[in-house]
Amino acid sequence: MNENYFTVSQLTKQIKIILEQTFFDVAVQGEISNFKRHTSGHMYFTLKDENASINAVMWRGRAINLFFTPQDGMKVIARGSVSVYEPRGTYQLDIVFMKPLGIGELQMAFEELKKKLASEGLFDSKYKKHLPEFPERIGIVTSPTGAVIRDIANIISRRFPLVELFLYPVNVQGPGAAEEIANAIEQFNKYKNIDVMIICRGGGSLEDLWAFNEEIVARAIFNSEIPIISAVGHETDFTISDFVADLRAPTPSAAAELVVPNTPEIIENIKNFIYTIKENAIDNVSLYKDSIKNMISNYYFNLPINNIKQFTQRIDEFDRLLNLLMDHSLNERKNNIKNLKQRISSLNPDSVLKRGYAIVYKNSHIIDRGYKLNLGDEVGLKFKDKKLNATIIKDK
Repeated sequence: MNENYFTVSQLTKQIKIILEQTFFDVAVQGEISNFKRHTSGHMYFTLKDENASINAVMWRGRAINLFFTPQDGMKVIARGSVSVYEPRGTYQLDIVFMKPLGIGELQMAFEELKKKLASEGLFDSKYKKHLPEFPERIGIVTSPTGAVIRDIANIISRRFPLVELFLYPVNVQGPGAAEEIANAIEQFNKYKNIDVMIICRGGGSLEDLWAFNEEIVARAIFNSEIPIISAVGHETDFTISDFVADLRAPTPSAAAELVVPNTPEIIENIKNFIYTIKENAIDNVSLYKDSIKNMISNYYFNLPINNIKQFTQRIDEFDRLLNLLMDHSLNERKNNIKNLKQRISSLNPDSVLKRGYAIVYKNSHIIDRGYKLNLGDEVGLKFKDKKLNATIIKDK
């Protein structure tokens, strides 16, 4: 019996060809769930609606062009093609481009991230760092083109011309902007060559400002050891970076005014301080002169000097008495030493020999008793002036 049949591989191959040729360029609306970003940079998630779901993948080379970070619950429109993974016989949507379904989705993502970071404490005031009162070096993270950087430079140079400005140029909107901003913050912290940092851009739509609502930027700001001012958009615009930063400025120009003092005001304050100090000094000097005159003429003012003189005299007396005691003690010790020397000298065997005595010794040992010698023993005799040998010939 002859039957036509497919192997599993052949069937899967046919399905793959049909699906991929039929759905090679489709746009799909759905809600993101099970979102995961692999360490490789690829994104894996599920697109679903009320009745169905489909696996989706967005490769790193395309994912880096997203201006936003996808989140679970966000509704999007994804464009791509259907592909079949043959080893498992599953199909998925290979996404080329993706965007939020509308501004409402971005606003929802904003609120969700805000809630998440707030619960982790990234907005807590206890983590806010104080800005230096007189910074010497200011880092600015913004676009190198446009009016923002020029306005900041003009305002700072007018208010406090001694300061140095360091620009780290970045894209402030569009794909990859958030990563550039976060990297700029990390680089400034790595080299620690500035005292304070401003991250800023001009006004725009929620989509234009979205790079400053990304989690990667928020965490870079929170982890910064350098104080950061966030100045994004207009006064009515609020971004996640505003909540995490150590200080929020309503506009970039306002940030320039907040970050440095005003030199004319400083000079005027210094003049006022000098005048006040001078007047106070004159008044105090006059007052102290009168006080000193009264003190000098006072009996009790001179009493310490008299006491010092008396104590000086007493010290001289103690010094004289101490010298006498030391001399007496020294003489006593000299006499003791002299007596000891005499006693030691009297015990010296040589002194005994000088008085006409001799020392008898046998085999290098001194003989102090006669019974230790026998007839015929050879002994040595030591006199004052010489040594002699003798033999014992008689025992009485």
